Amino acid sequence: MDKMKSELKICESCIMRFKPVVNAIEVILKETDKDPVLVAIDGKCASGKTTLGYYLQQIFDCNLFHMDDFFLQAHQRTKERLEEPGGNVDYERFKAEVLMPLLEKKPVKYRTFNCSLLMIDKEYDISPRRLNIIEGSYSQHPYFENPYDLRVFMDIDTKAQTDNIRKRNGEDGLEIFLNKWIPMENRYFDYFKVRENSQIVIEWKELR
Repeated sequence: MDKMKSELKICESCIMRFKPVVNAIEVILKETDKDPVLVAIDGKCASGKTTLGYYLQQIFDCNLFHMDDFFLQAHQRTKERLEEPGGNVDYERFKAEVLMPLLEKKPVKYRTFNCSLLMIDKEYDISPRRLNIIEGSYSQHPYFENPYDLRVFMDIDTKAQTDNIRKRNGEDGLEIFLNKWIPMENRYFDYFKVRENSQIVIEWKELR
C-alpha cells in the first residue's frame, strides 16, 4: 500500500497547488486538540486526488485511505444502485469498516478492492493515528454525515482531464471514463453539491 508513497516525487507547481491544503491541516493540528482529524479529498477523476493524498501522507506521516478500494462488488452492481447518485461506491462498507473505527480510535481492518475481479481480495491492519486522509471520488457522500474536519474538492477542466486520462489509461480506457465513470461522478457532484460544500477547491488550471 505504501509503494507509491516511497516513489512519490512532487513537482514545484504541485507543491504550490497543494499548499492551501497543507496549511489548513497544519492549523487544525496545531490549534485544536481534535483526535482523530479526518480530511476528505473528493473531486474529478485525473485531477490529482491520489497524488495529493500521498503527498500529505509523506508530509504528515498519517493514515491514507482510498475510496477506489470501496467500489461495488459484482453482486452489488444492480441497475437501481448504479442509477443512484453516488451509488457507485460501497458507502455502507466504508462507513462501517473505516469511518466508525477511526472515530472510535480503533484499528481498521482495511480490505482492498480488486478492479479486475470486482471483489475484495486483501486485508491490512491499520493502527489509529491522529490524522487520517480519505481520498477519492465519493469520499464526501452524505451517507457519512460529514465526519470531516476539512473537505477538499479537486477540480479540472475537460481538456486537461481528457489528456490526463488518455495518458494514464490509453484510448480504450478513456472511452470508458467518458461514457461511464465521468457521468456517474458528475451526477454525484451535482446532486449533492460536493464542490460547493467543500472548504477548499483546488483548480488544475492553476498549473497553467
